[in-house]
Amino acid sequence: MNANELISRREADVLHLQLNRPDKGNALSGTLVLALTEAMDVAARDASLRLLVLSGAGRHFCTGFDLSNLDQETDDSLLARFTRVELLLQAVATAPFTTLALAHGRTMGAGADLFAACSERWIAGDASFAFPGAGFGLVLGTARLARLVGATHASEWIESGAALDAGTACASGLATRRIETEAVDSEADRLRARVSRLDLPTQRDIHAAIAAGHHPLGAAGDAVDLARLVRSAARPGLRERIAAYRASQRKS
Repeated sequence: MNANELISRREADVLHLQLNRPDKGNALSGTLVLALTEAMDVAARDASLRLLVLSGAGRHFCTGFDLSNLDQETDDSLLARFTRVELLLQAVATAPFTTLALAHGRTMGAGADLFAACSERWIAGDASFAFPGAGFGLVLGTARLARLVGATHASEWIESGAALDAGTACASGLATRRIETEAVDSEADRLRARVSRLDLPTQRDIHAAIAAGHHPLGAAGDAVDLARLVRSAARPGLRERIAAYRASQRKS
């Protein structure tokens, strides 16, 4: 694994994780997903952590699932990779601390799902969002998005695959704030002060209660979401569907 694909930096009770594949738009390779999953596993066991900040190096936050080596994939290898992405999204969504995603540039597919899984979702400067996975038959992050922005928005965005601008993202609740790039550090410091006001057990209990309100089915709901993803990805011909979708996008 390329250790540089994910940059981890700890500052007191704040963990910074930066996707570091700028030449690939920070697309989620298998090794990057593994690194993120391992980092989330360690963070979840860290009783002193209050805030995790997720960002992307270069021009974009995350352009989605890395399909640059699609010709080397099989239906089964893609199924395994998409399953790991869904498990990563669940780990982020159920983290026992505040999670902040900083989107900029293109934030697409699994990258948009990663953004949506965080409890604080900021646009730094400008960003666009898209959820194209249904175009090749994948059900990934769908229920989570619907819980966040409502069924009407989720259906429209997923079925159309259209790009959303920053204003739409903020108005719908997909993004919680839009701030200027130069203000990110000062605003993040304010967030850190907010989440540090209470003692750790209380802060974590409050966070868990709020998360439960957004996802009242808890682990049972996560299992249903995972099953939907697996059923969609296990349908024969996944690699061919993805290849056909990419070809259609190049023509449009």
